[in-house]
Amino acid sequence: MPAPPVIINNTPLVALYSLDRLDLLRDLFGIVWLPSAVESEFLAVDNVARKKALLDVDWLQAVALSNPRHALTYTGLDRGEAEVLALAVEHKARLVVMDERRGRRYAHRLGLPLTGTLGVLLLAKEDGLITAVAPLLQRLLDQGLYFSPDLIHRTLALAKE
Repeated sequence: MPAPPVIINNTPLVALYSLDRLDLLRDLFGIVWLPSAVESEFLAVDNVARKKALLDVDWLQAVALSNPRHALTYTGLDRGEAEVLALAVEHKARLVVMDERRGRRYAHRLGLPLTGTLGVLLLAKEDGLITAVAPLLQRLLDQGLYFSPDLIHRTLALAKE
C-alpha cells in the first residue's frame, strides 16, 4: 500500500520554484500532490516556464478531489487552500505544506500534520540537502515573500544559523 500523500499549496510551491529548488520536495517526500486549484494558481503567472517545470517532473502530480464539494467546507480560504485541506482529509495526508495563516489554523483544527516553506528548508538542511537555510530565506525575502520576524528568528535558531 502506498504511503499517504504529501500535499502542497501554492505559496510554498512558488517559493521553492523561485529558488530553483523544487527538487527538495522530491528528495524529502517522493511524490507530492497539488490539487487542481493549486495547479491553476501556480500556472496563472509565467505560464510557459512553470508548465514546463511541472511537465519535467513526474513526482509532482496534480490531483483532483473525488468530491469537489468538500472544498466548500473551508470558508474564508481561497480555492487552492480549501482544496489542499479537502484533499488532505480525503486521503489522510501524511503532510500538508502550507504557509497561509488561515489555512494553517484549519489544518491544526483538523489534526493534519503541517509544515510550510521554512519547515521544508529546515528538513532539507537536516537531511543534508542544503548547507544553510539563511541564504535561501534571504532570497525569498528579497523576492517579496513575507514571513513574520518571529518565524524568521525561530527558523534560524532551529537551523543553528
